[in-house]
Amino acid sequence: MSLQFLLTAFVVVIAPGTGVLYTLAISLGQGRRAALWAALGCTFGIVPHLAAAILGLAALLHTSALLFTAVKWAGVAYLLYLAWQSLRAGGALAVSEDRTAEPGIRIARRGALINILNPKLSVFFLALLPPFLSGNPATATLEMTTLGAIFMALTFVVFVGYGLLAAEARDRLLASARAMRWLNRSFATLFAALAGRLALERAG
Repeated sequence: MSLQFLLTAFVVVIAPGTGVLYTLAISLGQGRRAALWAALGCTFGIVPHLAAAILGLAALLHTSALLFTAVKWAGVAYLLYLAWQSLRAGGALAVSEDRTAEPGIRIARRGALINILNPKLSVFFLALLPPFLSGNPATATLEMTTLGAIFMALTFVVFVGYGLLAAEARDRLLASARAMRWLNRSFATLFAALAGRLALERAG
């Protein structure tokens, strides 16, 4: 494993994306415990894409317009659903003063679906991992699995960090009804924007 891979993976993970946005929303709405579950779910959602890259299935997804489009539109619909959940009173992602904590497994499942329904992740890992392999075909699968596990560990640690920072700000934000309205509208807008960006993605 090279330092270059660690730096590359860290830059990719720390860049704000759908998973980070979800973790922040959940942490602001439900606190530290929810932040850990959200980070766990988003991390677990990477597994199918890493497996696809390792097994070569990502290439099939990349070349199959029908399969790519089906997964893509499922992802778009899910992101729009999350946008609605940010705006709706009592919604899963709404930040409110009287919010009750959800079961952790539900939070994790929602986070996992965010990544599972993003077809570009499989193609991303197919492009990210091979340049850091030794070139020995006999150890390629083991090397890709190891690099993938490191990427997942970095994802979990970084997302937990984001979540805990958001949870720290939670009490101050809950004291302001105006801040809560602003947050909910902002999260809804960002999820909708990410849905729009995903809708424009193409298999090629």
